[in-house]
Amino acid sequence: MAGTKNHEYHILPADPWPLIGAFSALALTGGGVMWMHANSYGKFVFLAGMAGVLITMFSWWGNVIKEGKAGDHTPVVQLHLRYGMILFIASEVMFFVAWFWAFFGAAMFPSAAETVGATWPPKGLEVIDPFGFPLLNTLILLCSGTTVTWAHHALIHGDREGLKKGLLATIALGLVFTSIQAYEYIHAPFAFTGNIYGATFFMATGFHGFHVLVGTIFLIICYLRAVKGDFTPKAHFGFEAAAWYWHFVDVVWLFLFVSVYVWGGWGAPVHG
Repeated sequence: MAGTKNHEYHILPADPWPLIGAFSALALTGGGVMWMHANSYGKFVFLAGMAGVLITMFSWWGNVIKEGKAGDHTPVVQLHLRYGMILFIASEVMFFVAWFWAFFGAAMFPSAAETVGATWPPKGLEVIDPFGFPLLNTLILLCSGTTVTWAHHALIHGDREGLKKGLLATIALGLVFTSIQAYEYIHAPFAFTGNIYGATFFMATGFHGFHVLVGTIFLIICYLRAVKGDFTPKAHFGFEAAAWYWHFVDVVWLFLFVSVYVWGGWGAPVHG
């Protein structure tokens, strides 16, 4: 009776992935720093670390899926998985707060940021028209929020075809958003370097674009799992977490559109 399970918690077996993931993350960040300092080995260390992180993510999350199918995700475990996702999204919120802080700090105190002409945007700088591609991308993300909600409701009501169609529509909209933003970056009238406006603009919108890409991959995995028959109306936290993440990405973009594109470029000449 000493080994009898008398609680609802899932005790994890010994697993190498936390250790492998830690060393891979070290190689990823260390290699990135070496690469930026023109070290000849930095690029290879960075790529090796990236490969290790991706393999760790694939294997570790694969184990989580197997545990769920084996019945190890009791109500208590599911609750704690939700807490973990909520805390992760909260940390992501604070990550974006840092970039908004940098942008607003330079915009509200241009003389302290040493902008050209002590104005914001810097004198002589052309900005991207917020009511062109940025507005289109806003509509695309808002639409994607409705399609992922459609997929969620379809799953809850046992409509697996609706689940797959909603996921495909959301993935397609995410890819269109990323393509439009890439086109916008290529034709931007200012560069990342040379002025604080470009630096803060590209860091804030670029990291958001990266999160859209990650969210799209997240949804693609959910679609593949849905095709395999995973997820039930009562057990679908993997999809639920992806939907939460996608809605978070949508909300961040709304703040970016209003504050960076519209307010941040107010009064400056518009490119094109």
